[in-house]
Amino acid sequence: MSERPVIHMVDLAGQYRRLKAEIDDAVLSCMAAATYINGPEVGLFAQEMASYLGAKHVIPVANGTDALQIAMMASGLKPGDEVIVPAFTYVATVEVIALLGLVPVWVDVDPRLFTIDVSKLSVLITSKTKAIVPVHLYGQCADMNELMQIAREFNLTVIEDNAQAIGAEYTASNGEKIKAGLIGDIGCTSFFPSKNLGCFGDGGALYTNNDALAERIKMIANHGQKVKYYHDVVGVNSRLDTLQAAILRVKLKHLSSFTEARQLAASRYDKLLNDVPGIELPYRSEHSTHVFHQYTLKVKSGKRDGLKEHLQQQGIPTMIYYPLPMHLQKAYMNDKYMKGSFTNSEQLCNEVLSLPMHTELEENTQNYITDTLKNYLAHA
Repeated sequence: MSERPVIHMVDLAGQYRRLKAEIDDAVLSCMAAATYINGPEVGLFAQEMASYLGAKHVIPVANGTDALQIAMMASGLKPGDEVIVPAFTYVATVEVIALLGLVPVWVDVDPRLFTIDVSKLSVLITSKTKAIVPVHLYGQCADMNELMQIAREFNLTVIEDNAQAIGAEYTASNGEKIKAGLIGDIGCTSFFPSKNLGCFGDGGALYTNNDALAERIKMIANHGQKVKYYHDVVGVNSRLDTLQAAILRVKLKHLSSFTEARQLAASRYDKLLNDVPGIELPYRSEHSTHVFHQYTLKVKSGKRDGLKEHLQQQGIPTMIYYPLPMHLQKAYMNDKYMKGSFTNSEQLCNEVLSLPMHTELEENTQNYITDTLKNYLAHA
């Protein structure tokens, strides 16, 4: 009997071993220079990231949640303003809305794409609506062509939550190909270690092609100052550490190959799981490439939790992103939104299951994962 492989949901140690020499050199150089805050690596990373994305401005910050908050502050949103946000998302997208005294207006998601259902947007827009936050969940873009038409018609700011789709490419209505995060007014991303481009701690960034917005973002992220000790607006203290920037500079050089490795792993999953009864494979948008931050199945007929437990028993980690939609979370519940308000989001919370996905995933490991999955479903 063959030995069971050791399986990681995300193999950060394996990726580090592969890049060890480059990363160690970058970190040791920072330590030798002792420029831990706002060192030259931060500015260099911002320039290189801008070049990769095709962005005029990239502003590194301390984490992805800060990026979202700063984007809303820079957009001039005021307490009481309404922000449309999908009910099926990670909490960071929503908590910054609440922290700023804004009002989240939930919208359901497309059950195939897992992203905002644009067909439901127009009826939600009121005189108080000021922004839309599409979330590019699992690695591909929301339906941005129609969303941007609606946003421009009603003069709404579009803040893209691009924490999971860095490097994805969207085809606009005119045929132009645009990197995710640069379709709307501001893009926000996270460099949390498990992300497609991850550092060794917390980190994030905002990007935009709007000069005035970029200037305001920089000020807000730096205590509201353009000149030291002269504070023009209320700001925050949010900056990317020099050490993290150095690590990200190394990883950015490999991001395209990271994406290719994830896409290859996803293709193998597709082939191995094609025509398996009781599951639905990830759907590919016709307008967006998919960078597979997650490879997420829909497991039907109430078998998701049993499958998850079985896989865990066989040494296969999985994750449920996410088990409860935002409108049913205790912190954000109100009488306006009850169970049954957003059927797609609620159903997805009962069906989604993400399989191991990372740059080091090998074919024999995927064979074991899919054989175990198929065996369970065949007898469940």
